[in-house]
Amino acid sequence: MIWSWLWGSKGIRTALRLKRTERAGGCVLCVCRQCDYSSSSEQKQKQRQKVTLSRCPSDLIALSFFLWSAQRRRPNTVALDDMVTVLRRLTERYNTVPGILSELESIGCGCLTNPKSQLVLLRIYWRAGMYTLLFEAYHHMQAAYAFVPDTFARNLLMDVLFRIGKPHVAVAASLSLFNHSHPPNFFTLNIALLHLSNLNHLPHITRILRLMLRAGYSPPPLTFHTIINSFCKINAFPQAYQLLALMTALGINLSVYIWTILIHNYCKSGCLHIATRLFHNMLLAGCSPNVVTYTTLLKALMQSNMVTRAFRLFSVMLSAGQIPDLHLCNVLIDCLSKAGRCQDAIQVFLGLSERNLKPDSYTFTSLLTAICLSRMFYLLPELIMVSRQIDADLVFCNALLSSLTKAELPALAVRFYDHMIDEGFVPDKYTFSGLLSALCAARRFDEAVNVYRGLVMSYHHTDAHIHTVIAGELTKAGKYHEAASVFKFAVMNKYPLDNVAYTVGICALLRGGRTLEACTLYDQMKDNGLKPGVHTCNMILFAFCKERDLQMIKQILQEMVDLRIQLSDKNFFNLCKYACRSDLYRSALKLLAEMRDLRLLSAKALHALNFDRHAEGGVQAKHEHQAEANTEWNQILDSSSSEDLSDVAASVG
Repeated sequence: MIWSWLWGSKGIRTALRLKRTERAGGCVLCVCRQCDYSSSSEQKQKQRQKVTLSRCPSDLIALSFFLWSAQRRRPNTVALDDMVTVLRRLTERYNTVPGILSELESIGCGCLTNPKSQLVLLRIYWRAGMYTLLFEAYHHMQAAYAFVPDTFARNLLMDVLFRIGKPHVAVAASLSLFNHSHPPNFFTLNIALLHLSNLNHLPHITRILRLMLRAGYSPPPLTFHTIINSFCKINAFPQAYQLLALMTALGINLSVYIWTILIHNYCKSGCLHIATRLFHNMLLAGCSPNVVTYTTLLKALMQSNMVTRAFRLFSVMLSAGQIPDLHLCNVLIDCLSKAGRCQDAIQVFLGLSERNLKPDSYTFTSLLTAICLSRMFYLLPELIMVSRQIDADLVFCNALLSSLTKAELPALAVRFYDHMIDEGFVPDKYTFSGLLSALCAARRFDEAVNVYRGLVMSYHHTDAHIHTVIAGELTKAGKYHEAASVFKFAVMNKYPLDNVAYTVGICALLRGGRTLEACTLYDQMKDNGLKPGVHTCNMILFAFCKERDLQMIKQILQEMVDLRIQLSDKNFFNLCKYACRSDLYRSALKLLAEMRDLRLLSAKALHALNFDRHAEGGVQAKHEHQAEANTEWNQILDSSSSEDLSDVAASVG
């Protein structure tokens, strides 16, 4: 208790605060007639200190003397920083710039009309970060003290305009300097370039850069870094390449930071081949990649299923003497898990201790993914035990909640959700999704629907993911009518729904035998501006193939051609079987040929199709033979109609 009191509001902190105020030249201990510190009442002392601060002119005198001395000697940064404290106290006392300048005049400060003093006052405002007041001082001194700004003052103004959210005015101010008696200097253009790059404003960046080069100035490396980063953010890669060529021509060595920015952004945009070429050019230029560079490229290779190349690059990294950090190991565990190489992911985790790396929440979250994908749920207890060494965050808890349900422990998942709430976690949409999945897996459907309705009533802008999960889980459990009812409720209340949610709703209606309603929902989805995906179109097509609705089959096929959506193998063989026994043959054959040319058929379907442009009879015979060979497969499809439900469920999970 004594240590708490010593460091409390009445102990050491108060004493230190008084000391700092005294050193800063404040008036807390100022010896004036108005100051009386004999009272023992703390409240009276604070009131008298406030009166003293409002009456004592020491800060005004200090600022006045500083502005006067600035006419004879250029102030250094330390002195300017001291005046920052003084100016902040004066601002608290007088609120406005005119108020401060008026008080300076009242004590006989006659240097406010001196250009050097005026510039120094602006510099103090700028160093204090009081940009709005600098803007006010700039215009007030022009009106009241005949202030004539030079290039330095205009640079300050332009910088402030960018900082206070007036970039267009700032750009106009920088360009107007070319027609002014004070031409722009290097700082004018460099300030504009840095701010415009942070705003990612491509047209003005290129314009100011050209003006800078024509004026004979070369941007410093930091400015080049900022511009290239801006170009990459807005996918202006041709301009980034031109800038690299300019830097090479100017003899500026490209840092590892610039190379990494380019590689990262090309990977992010899906241009892995260009990113790989840049990496090799980086090595040829004699620039050694760092761990961040390797991590960026390794992640892109893993996500592109180039695992062998990624491990080869990892070996190159180790041979170059680069030591993997935790972030790189987390990326490896995550990417290997999603690539289905769960044993490799676990080996990377086990190797963390050899590198003296302590796993974090992201590490264990990625491991949960590996365990779920590999169905090695016997590892869950051990992982939970090991993960006690970390401070579990909401992401990890959500992943564990979902993993318990996938491990067929839904009752335990529901209890874990209650524990999360007791521990003070604020649930998000993924937490609620995990709870809904657990309740449905535990066959507690009424509770799940009640929780869902409570959520959408409490959160009027519920994410589409919630509607997708409840409808999808009910559909997987065979509760088609309940799923359709829930989705109809979401549509009627105009909750936000995406194409995945609509696909699940359509699936529930189709599985419940309500094809007409599913078709209506499909049309409503398109009317709302959502493009149907592969699963949606193939589900609708399968339903119409079962019902022999020739007109709708042709319509859906044409839509799939227009949207460049691939035809599933199961639908392909059904079409071949039905087409050979109906007048659908010629029109379907034409659309299938168009799908072949657009590469919307799989290799298996292409092999079965084997078009012969000169012998239609041969084509029909081959269709009949293929349909006969797949009779049992088609019967299974007809009885279950589940061809796309598993894919939709996977996308929901």
